[in-house]
Amino acid sequence: MQLHIGNKNYSSWSMRPWVLMRQAGIAFDEVLLRFDSFEPGSQFKREVARVSPTGRVPVLVDDDGFAVWDTLAIAETLAERFPEKALWPADSRARARARSLCAEMHAGFGALRTHCPLNIEASLPAVGARIFAEQPAVRADLDRLAQLWTEQLAASGGPLLFGAFTIADAYYAPVASRIRTYALPLPTEAAAYAGRVLALPGVQAWIDGALAEREFLAFEEPYRTSRD
Repeated sequence: MQLHIGNKNYSSWSMRPWVLMRQAGIAFDEVLLRFDSFEPGSQFKREVARVSPTGRVPVLVDDDGFAVWDTLAIAETLAERFPEKALWPADSRARARARSLCAEMHAGFGALRTHCPLNIEASLPAVGARIFAEQPAVRADLDRLAQLWTEQLAASGGPLLFGAFTIADAYYAPVASRIRTYALPLPTEAAAYAGRVLALPGVQAWIDGALAEREFLAFEEPYRTSRD
């Protein structure tokens, strides 16, 4: 299988299935489609159009060329194909809850994603403090995030959302990175969970790749004019 992704420093959607597969030990070939622009006709758009009609990453491509796009579809496909990896919890109710949490991440937390775009390499605590003070919708997203994580950790006993690593942890890995980049405040237990996610080998491998890119894309960085 091939997993087509965007820049590791910026592409939160690419991060989710990459981390899932790496952490679960599912073999794949990485195909990096570097961002240059999201305008029609850009090199990125031309390259991704070869494998997906959506013009977006990530895309999982089989040896025969069959493509699956959208992170939830990719996650479900992998869970069906590799049942031995236990990518969803075994218990039916826990599995339903895990799907609910992933769907909430997929469709929600818009203010947090808009005002705090993924930027793994950067450290922007002053920006984060200003956003937290000025954006009530971001504060509401953080409150919900803390509630979600704390309740689920209490239900499972931890250390991850459903005890062992699942799709849900891969889904929230980019949020954990945002928390660190912008030094956003969370209650102690939720902040500790974010730290545990960032320490997972699969997440750390993605972070290492992001740090190695050494690229600065101005359209992805609303808060800086250079990387240095």
